[in-house]
Amino acid sequence: MENLLTWGFYFMTFYAFIPGLLSRVFGYRVFKKGDARNELALTFDDGPDPIYTEQLLNLLKKYNAKGTFFVVGVHAEQYPELLLRMKEEGHTIGVHNYEHKTNWFMRPKTVKKHIELTNDIIEKVTGERSIYYRPPWGIMNLFDYRNVSKLHIVLWSSLFGDWSEKITADKLKKRMLKKVAPGEVLLLHDCGRTLGADVDAPRNMLIALEAYLKAATEKGLKMVTIDELIALSEGKLKQKRSLGKRMLIKLWLGWETLFHKVMKLKAVKVEDGSMLHYRLITYKGEEISMHQDDVLSNGDLIAELHFDNRKLSEIAFTSKNPLVVAVKTIREVERALPKLATMLAAEQQAKHIKAIQGITMINRGADKLGFSIHSMPEGLFKKSTEMYLSVLMKVLTPKQNSVQSNAAARKATVEEPKILIMSTNYLYENFAQH
Repeated sequence: MENLLTWGFYFMTFYAFIPGLLSRVFGYRVFKKGDARNELALTFDDGPDPIYTEQLLNLLKKYNAKGTFFVVGVHAEQYPELLLRMKEEGHTIGVHNYEHKTNWFMRPKTVKKHIELTNDIIEKVTGERSIYYRPPWGIMNLFDYRNVSKLHIVLWSSLFGDWSEKITADKLKKRMLKKVAPGEVLLLHDCGRTLGADVDAPRNMLIALEAYLKAATEKGLKMVTIDELIALSEGKLKQKRSLGKRMLIKLWLGWETLFHKVMKLKAVKVEDGSMLHYRLITYKGEEISMHQDDVLSNGDLIAELHFDNRKLSEIAFTSKNPLVVAVKTIREVERALPKLATMLAAEQQAKHIKAIQGITMINRGADKLGFSIHSMPEGLFKKSTEMYLSVLMKVLTPKQNSVQSNAAARKATVEEPKILIMSTNYLYENFAQH
């Protein structure tokens, strides 16, 4: 009996306690806190909940805040409409197991099944699999690192006990307001239907969160998704380029300057440089449905968008991998859209410009800005475009030490070229400066 207890102690030490210590205390292979100037991340566990998740989404929308939802698969399965709303409103969705059970008391195979089942549900509803995982209670076992090797494990920098109704809204507010700072990863709960939680505890969380959002907004802080905070944090890790690669980039950018002059592209100038250029052309292609019954037809006037590869090169130079490049690029496009709206409205042919269009391999997240994403028609143009953009991305984006992780990051962000389209009506409604 004594030997059995001894071996049980050894097993639990190596299977559960040491991995838990490494991840929770030392942050081994997990993301716990960001390094950013004005950004922080709000994360929500255990939902979706039919009552409180909807109220939470309304609150985030009110303050133009983005969040990251680590969903329990069985709850996501019951309320797919809430999952879809999360995606449509620009939030990030992560995996929190199929059922809210600790990984310590599940076999590795069972943990993997929980993750896959939940990701299947997310993909079925949103069309995308998640690349983020948070184990229930933040508890890891020895084999979790292998089970989630293709996922980012996200823990937190601050938690507040908001799963219990004993923590009143005032007490919760006081705790949270001490953590109004850039880089924070706040752990909150939008559902109380799990073991150890109170069903209506999220009511207090929502009251406290509104006070937090007001305070953070007044301090000029921005509530972003976890992928954006990770990208901003990793962006501080500058990478060195070989002399050969620097020369290749210099030649490429010289060619681009010539291209811009020949094609008479106009720069969309914003603070810190231009991310976009455009020219007016006639659309040639099949009819495409856009925002609010707008239709793009063959022969319509459009603004054809082009990335500024010099700016893209600068982004790549301070990014760890293609995923970081993609997040930063989408953010720069978001910054440029208000200026683009102003410039297009001032064009002589303004009332005839039906849409803006671009072709890019960086399309993950573009739908959150309002672009619709379309496959290119098969043919020589698609093949040549794919070849050109593939070479461009390999030249501009950095390499990682791990070939496998680089391939995974590249696959998640830079796939085949897609056509991005946004109606000018949508552009003016959502980005025009008033």
